Amino acid sequence: MKTAAIFGAGPALGLSVARRFAAEGFRIALVARGRKNLDSLAAELGGETATFVADVLDRTQLAAAVEAIENRFGHIDVAVYSPNGLDQPRVGVLDVDPDGLPTQLDLLLLAPIALTRLLLPGMRDRGDGALLFASGTSALEPVPQLGNVGIALAAMRNYVHNLNGAVAGDGVYVGVVPIGGLIKRSAVEALLATSAGAARFGDFDAEDLRLAVVDPDEIAAVFWDLYVRRDRPEQVVTALAARDPA
Repeated sequence: MKTAAIFGAGPALGLSVARRFAAEGFRIALVARGRKNLDSLAAELGGETATFVADVLDRTQLAAAVEAIENRFGHIDVAVYSPNGLDQPRVGVLDVDPDGLPTQLDLLLLAPIALTRLLLPGMRDRGDGALLFASGTSALEPVPQLGNVGIALAAMRNYVHNLNGAVAGDGVYVGVVPIGGLIKRSAVEALLATSAGAARFGDFDAEDLRLAVVDPDEIAAVFWDLYVRRDRPEQVVTALAARDPA
């Protein structure tokens, strides 16, 4: 059996991706910061699921989680990186400064690179494996309110596209899924339903945000399609396009 590891697992996208890969016969490793969250996800998934507490921003914890998963399952065949980043600051483009930008770069670029460097050598040696990353469409289309996020996501997208071509001949697939819209059942959607969330996202049009809702099960289907086909480095998912991964 193969193993899929979800880094930054949560109750929306992470759970849906885990379910999809589990349905295809994969063992599942869930990695997140909170034990309570992990226990809840594992209870919903059932089957051959193992949980590992780690902060993806802590290099030591990330390396320890990878080692623990490999000790449990042998190795990781598919890694999916999908943290929600809710506790990261969101800064408009006019307010981006060198001192504040590293917080987004750490989550959306440096941690993905760190994870890749932990897993890629083994995948290349085995001649098989996949690294999949969740992103946002501000990597492709500028959103002034997400100035710092867009910069970091665009950098990560560039890294993934370059990596895709560099390792394809080794049997390893690398892909990214930019998501345009709110993910149903996600922590962000729940936050927007509160007064604090409305205030935090006050420079967006709330109605526009709520209309662009994407089902995490449909996003999970796109991740699976990319993994199976391996014919493109990217698939954009929006509220209108989520049903057409081809």
